[in-house]
Amino acid sequence: MIGVLIADDDALVRAGLRAIVGAEPDLAVTGEVTDGTEVLPAAVRLRPDVVLMDVRMPRMDGIQATRLLLERLTDPPRVLVVTTFANDEYVYEALRAGASGFLLKRARPEQITEAVRVVSRGDSLLFPAAVRRLAAAYGPPDGRVGGAELTARESEVLTLMADGLSNAEIAGRLVLGVETVKSHVANILGKLGVRDRTQAVVLAYKSGFVSL
Repeated sequence: MIGVLIADDDALVRAGLRAIVGAEPDLAVTGEVTDGTEVLPAAVRLRPDVVLMDVRMPRMDGIQATRLLLERLTDPPRVLVVTTFANDEYVYEALRAGASGFLLKRARPEQITEAVRVVSRGDSLLFPAAVRRLAAAYGPPDGRVGGAELTARESEVLTLMADGLSNAEIAGRLVLGVETVKSHVANILGKLGVRDRTQAVVLAYKSGFVSL
């Protein structure tokens, strides 16, 4: 069973997400909060696997709430940002803060539930074109990836990750085993000092490693 914490100040949004998540046999809503200030205490108490996080809340936004989860908890839940606008600067900052992906509030129920399952497995929910637009609008290059000293193969893998390819697709493209690709991905995350593929891809765009 995948436990889900809903964080949104809109009662109607919370009710809709609760109904969608609660209708699935493998998903359960463990709790609801109305502001980012409540997210960390609720996560400590309820131990959810995934937080459906609104980015715009009145006292503390989802960006800071995401940062607190990653800073304060040794095994933080995955964060899935739920937003009204895909080109919102808040979305980009939430991804940089450690969110594993984002969804639009108008997404279909099956898209929401599948997204929860994807991030709960430790995978990232990426929309390469959307992340590219966000990085172009809000993330001026800082050159950090260049200092990570990626190998030629790791550079190839990161480029394909930024294109949205899965491990299996990268393996097929580079004629490698899937386990070999997984090892390269793990090495890339370690060298970049990021938690998952989402942060690696955001950093690849922000650094100019992958052209916008």
